[in-house]
Amino acid sequence: MKWTDSLDIAIELAERHPDVDPNALNFVDLMRWVMELPGFAEDQSHCGEKKLEAIQQAWIDETD
Repeated sequence: MKWTDSLDIAIELAERHPDVDPNALNFVDLMRWVMELPGFAEDQSHCGEKKLEAIQQAWIDETD
């Protein structure tokens, strides 16, 4: 997975952290959790606020 795979990442995060409200998650923790996912193969330097926002929004959509 890469930073642009926001839906796939969101699904994985929702499964790994079912009790977390993605609306309340800060970007530092979100980035760390994404980078800890198995199969995630990108560097932190390729991440930005817009990519994290897309992941967070996909996660919010996934939990609704």
